[in-house]
Amino acid sequence: MGKALAGHPIDTGGTLESLRAELEGQRRLAEAKEHQLQRYAADLRDTFVAERERAEQLRNSYVATVRALTSAVEARDAYTAKHTERVAAYGLELTRLIDPEMAANPQIEFGFLLHDIGKVAIPDGVLHKATHLSDAEKSLMRRHPVIGFEIVHGTEFLEDAAQIVRHHHERWDGTGYPDRLAGEEIPLAARVFSVADTLDALTTDRPYRPASSWDDARAEIRRFSGSQFDPTVVDAFEQIPDEQFARLRGAL
Repeated sequence: MGKALAGHPIDTGGTLESLRAELEGQRRLAEAKEHQLQRYAADLRDTFVAERERAEQLRNSYVATVRALTSAVEARDAYTAKHTERVAAYGLELTRLIDPEMAANPQIEFGFLLHDIGKVAIPDGVLHKATHLSDAEKSLMRRHPVIGFEIVHGTEFLEDAAQIVRHHHERWDGTGYPDRLAGEEIPLAARVFSVADTLDALTTDRPYRPASSWDDARAEIRRFSGSQFDPTVVDAFEQIPDEQFARLRGAL
């Protein structure tokens, strides 16, 4: 111990102390960095929670707005209330099967719920007429998709919904209204809505006819596949059993 090399003694004690000091400094530095990372992580968690709460509050305000607009239509037509909810439920079930990503967009549900918002501008004498409409009255009634579009268009959180409102009466063969779009020119959500809307209309009692059975409603929708309805949407519709639609209806 303490042997000299080339005339220089080895200071083992000083070297060890220097190494210990260096290691202690590195440990403290690593500890400080770990504490700093923990603070950053905590800040990110707090920010995420706050943003999620703000997003939830914003979504709730959007839903409240949509519900208020829907209520305006329901106040005009008692049939519309449950019809709107049923069509939204059927339409979302069908959308989840066709395009799960689109179904996750809340605006799709908003569009289903608001599809008849334009009817607030249709006179009661036309909206509630029990007998057949005249040509002039039919023309007026057919303006409700455009009127509805004008109501919701320009509102940022309803831009996608507005396309459903405007095009929910278009037909696959191009003979629908208001824009006579055909095939895939029609937004997919509007094509889905068309099938859901017809299903509910056929399976609901109306003043001028009793409700059809699920089997008869399916047969009618199949009959118009490729003319009124997108065949791909009809094919997806056929994959959902009657019992599932019945459950959705019963839950409302």
